[in-house]
Amino acid sequence: MVILRNCSSSNPTVTPLHQSDHHSISFSLPLTPLPPSPPSTPTVMVRRNLRSLSPSSLASSVTASLPTLESFSNLPTDSASSTLSSSLSSALDSLCPLVSRQARSSPPSSWMSDPIRTNRASLRAAERKWRKSMAQSDLSAYQSMLATFSTAPKLIIIKQKFINLPLTVISCSPFSPLSSALLPHLSPPSLQMILQFSSMRKLQTSAAPSRPPPPFPTPPSVPSPCFSTFSPLTDSVSQLLLSHRPTTCALDPIPSSLLQTITPDILPYVTSLVNSLSSGCFPSSFKLAHITPLLKKPTLDPSVIQNYRPVSLLPFLSKTIERAASNQLSSFLSLNNLLDPYQSGFRPGHSTETALLSVNESLHAAQAASHSSVLILLDLSDTLWGSVAPH
Repeated sequence: MVILRNCSSSNPTVTPLHQSDHHSISFSLPLTPLPPSPPSTPTVMVRRNLRSLSPSSLASSVTASLPTLESFSNLPTDSASSTLSSSLSSALDSLCPLVSRQARSSPPSSWMSDPIRTNRASLRAAERKWRKSMAQSDLSAYQSMLATFSTAPKLIIIKQKFINLPLTVISCSPFSPLSSALLPHLSPPSLQMILQFSSMRKLQTSAAPSRPPPPFPTPPSVPSPCFSTFSPLTDSVSQLLLSHRPTTCALDPIPSSLLQTITPDILPYVTSLVNSLSSGCFPSSFKLAHITPLLKKPTLDPSVIQNYRPVSLLPFLSKTIERAASNQLSSFLSLNNLLDPYQSGFRPGHSTETALLSVNESLHAAQAASHSSVLILLDLSDTLWGSVAPH
């Protein structure tokens, strides 16, 4: 079978074969050479070989480049944060510099979907965890995930549908089903789109009409407790650094896992930086965030900027200082009973589940008392606010 597309044949001849029930078909085709394809630019990956880095050498290099603790404590907050960040980044660059290598460029499989890609990422994460720990439990978990991923019915069905894709002959476009299956994947947002997205967000923020703030409630006659200053921290800073997941963004001077490893050596400097809260100053460099636009839904058009949601990633030390301030503020509000009893957000032991249980219980109590209930929902900037008023 010969399928032609945008091509015409000439001089067809059919010759019967004596020893077969088939016929020999011959024809002429005008063949033109394809234009030369542009040279492909090789993909270059830049990475660090962190496995060859010794944490003790990194800690020694960082402490050697830092000033004395007394001099560091007397520095302004911005100077102290920049000094610590530059010492960390310069030590990492000297001991483990960036190395560039050419990466293999292979087109993505046309049958690959987002759920399969997510499952494959989880499988590779389990493999990396096993290769790093070499524990039998991690190996068993990886082998179990591998068997489940390879024999998943959905994966097998998707591959079969792609391989057995029917080729229907249509006069205008004989390869229309195949062409739809071979369409290129949606490319990620370009740098120009990201910049346009950021400028659009700024314009929307600046163009928002200014409204007068709501009037403050009448202060009570009894003086309320006052939170005047933050208390200096000592041993709890180490717990703040080590008890949270080491997430790393592009603004971190070194990977957060390495920062947690050398915490005992640089703990006095980090403690001095965290205690700058008592002076009412927050490091300016820690106020910057790495913003990545993500599609709100996979089915939305990636060429429309309004379909993206900004995701802000903060440096690890910035989140550490924020947690120190949040812990003291939360303790002050809880001890003085200043929190609303129905507040479920940003409180330990509370979540959206407790909020839904509270709303459900209020509705049931109102129904049992033969009252009517009015549920008011207000959606502002993807944040849902709700209240129940029984009558």
